[in-house]
Amino acid sequence: MYDDFIAMCRNGGSHGYDIVEGPMADDVIYNYVQDFIDNKISRSAFWELAKFRYPTRQISFHSARALECLTYERSYSL
Repeated sequence: MYDDFIAMCRNGGSHGYDIVEGPMADDVIYNYVQDFIDNKISRSAFWELAKFRYPTRQISFHSARALECLTYERSYSL
């Protein structure tokens, strides 16, 4: 399950995925993740509390193969 994957990654676990995509947790959500890891809240309570109020997405590249998917387009000087 997705919550088990989050907990495993937060505990320093590894996985074989090249790319991981999903909602990005803020500090409040991270606290809920930690409470779930510590068995202070149930799986259902975690998902109820972890509803993302301001959903943002992240893409995490975990291998050289994943980075080959990227193409440089341009840059800007500010």
